[in-house]
Amino acid sequence: MRIILCHNNYKVSGGAEVFYHEVGRVLTAQGHQVAFFSAMNDFVDSPWSDYFPEVASYNAGGMLNKVINFPRMVYNRNAKRAMARLIADFKPDVVHAFAIYVQLTPAILDAAREAGVPVVMSCNDYKHICPNYKLYHHGQICEECQGGKFYRAVVNRCCHDSIAYSVASSVEAYAHKLMNIYRKNVHTFLFASEFMAHKTENFWGKETFRWRMLRNPYDARKHTAPNEVGDYALYFGRIIDEKGVNVLLNAAALARTVPLVVVGDGPDLDTLKQQAEAQGLTQVRFVGAKWGEELDQILQGCRFVVVPSLWHENFPYVILQSFAMGKPVIGSNRGGIPELVAHGVRGLVYEATDAVGLAVSMRQLMEDADQTRMMGNAAKRYVDGEFNDERFYADLMQIYREVLT
Repeated sequence: MRIILCHNNYKVSGGAEVFYHEVGRVLTAQGHQVAFFSAMNDFVDSPWSDYFPEVASYNAGGMLNKVINFPRMVYNRNAKRAMARLIADFKPDVVHAFAIYVQLTPAILDAAREAGVPVVMSCNDYKHICPNYKLYHHGQICEECQGGKFYRAVVNRCCHDSIAYSVASSVEAYAHKLMNIYRKNVHTFLFASEFMAHKTENFWGKETFRWRMLRNPYDARKHTAPNEVGDYALYFGRIIDEKGVNVLLNAAALARTVPLVVVGDGPDLDTLKQQAEAQGLTQVRFVGAKWGEELDQILQGCRFVVVPSLWHENFPYVILQSFAMGKPVIGSNRGGIPELVAHGVRGLVYEATDAVGLAVSMRQLMEDADQTRMMGNAAKRYVDGEFNDERFYADLMQIYREVLT
């Protein structure tokens, strides 16, 4: 089978790019021919880079430049032509799209449809239904754009807290809705959580589009769980408001017997350090961003991991990483988090804004080593069985075969 994978960024800078390249790795390992299609937005060392189109950037130049380039951010005809050329040369059976908005834009989906190539699209955020892609702004969950009321993005300044960005994102959403560009071109939408699938049904209407579950690729069996249960709670991830680390610190103030290590960096780091100092949280340590073996060592030494997100996280890789190390997770009741944690089985779930409930859960697992070990073992069994290359490949090929039938 021949597959084109499409994503804005070829260079790995986050989980979205890991997903993109991991799909390619798994398919190539199974003998399929894979072509990559991304934006030429940086130096790219790829055998497919001759096809990569130049794209506009929101961040480049002044306001006049942004206005001039805006149409290309909604519908990039250069990207469409480049995609058509790759399709003609590579002759794919399937096009698999990931995040393509603003840079490649869904214009490339028109190229696939016009060439008679079916498209599947992995949705890892809410951009297809929400102008700012989070269903969250200024500290609160928001679904005000439901029913096509995208002007609410401007009213709420929900995109980078900027009128200009919010107007641009609102106009983009109206244009794509008018063109019906996603649903007319995508054969099957792919979601990593039931939550996102059903939230999309709430916005678009049940049975108005075809979807399947496809969880992100992750080979958990490469990791070995340590024997010890650990002696501290751990947060690792980006330090930004929607991640809910402020609620975690409020819980730490109510659970001072629970040592807490915070791994990560981001725009809210200094504010949270000040909060911890003001609350006298001497049991909390901020250790900065950690990666690779250094992060693995910290993860191995913890008792449990906290995922305190305030927004509807779709499919947090940090949960899989924690489970792969045999660590249970205390997670908020947002997005796809409860599906993975399964309250009382592989960890505990609490109301996202309830610092008291989080503190109770933290004390519970810190004081009961047997329960923590039992949940950690269940987490490891679950992730090893559900998340491995063989399982992911079987699920992906089932979807591709359905599309081609």
